[in-house]
Amino acid sequence: MEINWSFMTTIQEALRQGAQALASADLQGVRLDAQVLLAHVLGLERAQLYAYPERELTTEQEQVYQVLLDRRAQREPMAYILGHKEFYGLDFSVDHRVLIPRPETELLIESALTHIRSRLAAGSVPVVADIGTGSGAIPITIAVEEPRLPYLFACDISAAALEVARMNCERHHVTERVRLLQGDLLAPLPEPVDILLANLPYVGTLELDSMSPDVLSYEPHQALFSGPDGLDLLLRLCTETEKSAMLKRGGVMLLEIGYQQCKPLTLALRSLWPQARVSCKKDYAGWDRLVEVVV
Repeated sequence: MEINWSFMTTIQEALRQGAQALASADLQGVRLDAQVLLAHVLGLERAQLYAYPERELTTEQEQVYQVLLDRRAQREPMAYILGHKEFYGLDFSVDHRVLIPRPETELLIESALTHIRSRLAAGSVPVVADIGTGSGAIPITIAVEEPRLPYLFACDISAAALEVARMNCERHHVTERVRLLQGDLLAPLPEPVDILLANLPYVGTLELDSMSPDVLSYEPHQALFSGPDGLDLLLRLCTETEKSAMLKRGGVMLLEIGYQQCKPLTLALRSLWPQARVSCKKDYAGWDRLVEVVV
């Protein structure tokens, strides 16, 4: 969609035109998006925009703002436009090489921290690994939240994704503790682990037609899709974990899942580990979001 711009001159007028342009592209939350983008261009907090409504924009600021609005009008996610996304109170660099961290993944973080702290309290230091780490949001958040953990492994098949994760490790000063490894699922792990975490692709290709263009057109498909029903990689990880003995006896596996995947994944897990404790947890919206396996 091509937007026809008039001269903006002031913050107030820029916000008006920005919201109007985004509304014409059938977007929701247009006022907020216009505010966030203009604050980003001007290097201000959002609240400061209304403290100086008559402040004039330079020609360069107008042009940059228009470019960002054009990108948003094309349904590019705000996180990619801004280059960062907040997750669990931390700020992460993101771009088209990685998925954007989502609030529902906080359930995985909270469950992981509960298990880690339980073991630490019992005098044991667990070995933890995150499979399919993407931006590194999961292991980095855990490392920041639990400084007693000396190291974690973070694996991803994508070298490009690991470049983003490396930037985020540096950003949050955990480069020495989050050990980034490239490879397929468990292959790069150098030792068995006590706690295995995974937020793998779990969207089914059968869902393609119902997906938002913000996601479908911009986020990496390798990190989204996993077979017709979204279970291919999750099932392969479970099978490889059981065969490889990379999860220690008494270990815990935490898997983020799609809302329709609890039952089929639970059946598969009980077939692989008949004696394991398998349970599903719901996210804050009430959807099944996490499978917990204690082997």
